[in-house]
Order: sequence, then C-alpha cells, then structure tokens
Amino acid sequence: MTKLSVNINKIATLRNARGGNMPNVLTAAINCQLFGADGITVHPRPDERHIRYDDVLEIRPVITTEFNIEGYPSEGFITLVLSVKPDQVTLVPDPHDAITSNAGWDTLKNRIFLTGIVSAFRKEGIRTSLFVDTNRVNIENAALTGTDRVELYTEPYATGFSRNAIEAVEPFIKAAEIARDAGLGLNAGHDLNLDNLRYFHQCIPWLEEVSIGHALISDALYLGLENTIQMYKRQLA
Repeated sequence: MTKLSVNINKIATLRNARGGNMPNVLTAAINCQLFGADGITVHPRPDERHIRYDDVLEIRPVITTEFNIEGYPSEGFITLVLSVKPDQVTLVPDPHDAITSNAGWDTLKNRIFLTGIVSAFRKEGIRTSLFVDTNRVNIENAALTGTDRVELYTEPYATGFSRNAIEAVEPFIKAAEIARDAGLGLNAGHDLNLDNLRYFHQCIPWLEEVSIGHALISDALYLGLENTIQMYKRQLA
C-alpha cells in the first residue's frame, strides 16, 4: 500500500499572510490524520515563511501516524530533527531562498556530506530519504550514503503528463527500478495531483509514499479537506 503524506506548509502560509493563528496549523495536522492521511509532512525553511520551527515542536506530540520533516540539512535543521525525532527526514538541496524544491541532489558531488548526516539520523532511529532526480548516477550514489529511501522529484513528470503521459513517466519507471535494484525504498513528490497521481502509481505500484501539499490543499478549498484526502487516497488504491 502506498501511503499518502499530506504536506501542511500551505496552511501555514495562509496563516502567516494575516498573522494570528487562523487557520490553526496544529488543528489542521490533527484533522488530516482524522480524515485518513497516512502521514504529515512539514518543510520548515530558515525564513519561516510558512511552517515555523515552533510549529514543528508543537505538532510532533499529536502525530499518531507518520511524521516527515523535509529540509536542507543546515546546522539549525539538523538540531531540530534530532530534537523532534520524526519517523522520517527527507533531505532536499534547496538554497535558503528557494520558493519550492526544484531539483534533486547531486549525490556524487555531495556523497561524503550526505553520508555523515544520514549516519547521524539513522543512529537516532530516524529513517532517511534523499530527494533525487531520475539520473542513474544520483540514485546509485544515494544508495552509497546509507540512506533508507529516495524521493523522486516528479515535477518533470507532472509537466509532461498532459502532453504525453507514457513518455513523461518512462524515466521515472526506470529510476524506480534502479532504486529498487539498489535496495532503496521509494517515495515521490512534487506537483502530483488528482489528474496525474493514479497513472504514476499504476506505473510504479511499489511506491512506498507520496508527499503532496500544494495541489491537495488547493483542491481542499473547493472540495473540503476530508473529501480531498479521501479522493487522493483513492488514486493510490
């Protein structure tokens, strides 16, 4: 079964736009679980423009499913993760001013750097995942860091889906097979939505987890949060 982890960053973005505590991020995390999400994802950034470090500390005690923290492994981020001890940490190569994740790791260039960080998290019982593209070299070198999983960066798939779905998914199927052969668990995320998720899952049924935020929260504005989460889960059935 492929799990659905709901990224609640956009709920925090809405809250921060007005100040105060509406919508309430903690309540949103609790409700996502109640409505069927298999996990909660947060991606705190140094400027705290959406999820704040304090949010992460507040949310952790109420997570009864799986808690996934994404981020660039800066000193502050590493300290936060080791304090909170989520079920999973997903390491992304975002610069501090990135609007959203837009590339996977160059794991050949950063292998020594990532190996040390992965080791530190695994010693604390935290599952690790590295955000990667479909390049064979990056996936195989990810495996050499000791990471448990990789998360495929799926924006190129989402961009090409409406034009030619078969062509768009082909490099991801090959990448997923490389990851499986390397003994890596497989996650996916970025621009997956109600239009393209089912096909992606059908082509790569051994996916362990998808992390979806922007599209899901946007759909929830029209369809309601509970209904939207259930609609996304049906794409993974």
